[in-house]
Amino acid sequence: MSQPLQALALTCSLFLLGCGDSGQDPSDGAVGVDGQVGQDAGVGIDAGDGEDAGQPPDGPHLGPCAILPADNFWNTDISDLPVHALSDAYISSIGANTGLHPDFGTEWNGAPNGIPYVLVPGDQALVPVSFYYPDESDPGPYPIPADAPIEGGPQGDGDRHILVVETGSCTLYEMYDAWPDGAGWAAGSGAVWHLNANEQRPDGWTSADAAGLPILPGLVRYDEAVEQGEIRHALRFTVSSAQSAYLYPATHSDGQGGSDPNNPPMGQRLRLQADFDLQSFSLPIQAILQAMKTYGLVVADTGSDWFISGAPDPRWDDDMLRELGDVVGSDFEAVDNGEAIHVY
Repeated sequence: MSQPLQALALTCSLFLLGCGDSGQDPSDGAVGVDGQVGQDAGVGIDAGDGEDAGQPPDGPHLGPCAILPADNFWNTDISDLPVHALSDAYISSIGANTGLHPDFGTEWNGAPNGIPYVLVPGDQALVPVSFYYPDESDPGPYPIPADAPIEGGPQGDGDRHILVVETGSCTLYEMYDAWPDGAGWAAGSGAVWHLNANEQRPDGWTSADAAGLPILPGLVRYDEAVEQGEIRHALRFTVSSAQSAYLYPATHSDGQGGSDPNNPPMGQRLRLQADFDLQSFSLPIQAILQAMKTYGLVVADTGSDWFISGAPDPRWDDDMLRELGDVVGSDFEAVDNGEAIHVY
């Protein structure tokens, strides 16, 4: 493990209690949610101006909130990390000839396509939440609006993630398999992340995602890729067979890939090779691919191979996003970002 990443892993706070092992981790369906476009969110619902949180610093942000510190795992440049000894095996496992798939866009099957989020003000009402894995979920109440966008839409049968950023304290609330329940919500699991801190969940504990990581920091967003023309963080993606192991700051694996060392562990980072030519791609796709070179991809969940996660937005050009399919697995390399912790 490189010294910066090792230091980060060792100093991450164990503040949160984690969230439940869902038994079935989020699926690969290319589905989105019901939401509206917010002024600074790029997608989702901007439910408040967030002026009480101050001005955003440099680096990834939403509205007034930085999306984690500059030295956070998600925001760390990995372009100089050495290639992993098992890089070829990992790439073969995920699919050397398989093209990238944008698991986000405008609409799919009648619902916004991707994982949505919503910004709410600091005085957003707190509501009760319950979990069917309460022992590993951060307890409520949560500031979840009654009309919060749900992955897959109100009647969706997929992962049904809800992501909420409370802009007064810049706190991220994430839930998996979330359903309205009386005056509040019922979900499989829930995790709370303070966006001004480097936090890590306890060993062996998941979050609203299979790897025990936050979801929002790894999404491709329209405001970054198109409006800003630059993405300054790693991107979340799925694989069909993740090893029963994880790399910090990931803390959990669903074990779909068993003990086979040729399958990547959760939290493994992959990097688009430095000599891959970006010039033939549309500018927003170049921004996405450059992020894959600089910050890489993170194995975060079980799903279809090479599915890249993003937030839905009606302004996406779905035909343009399909250019990502011209980039295949063999264009990547796995980097050495730590020693895997095995859970089998």
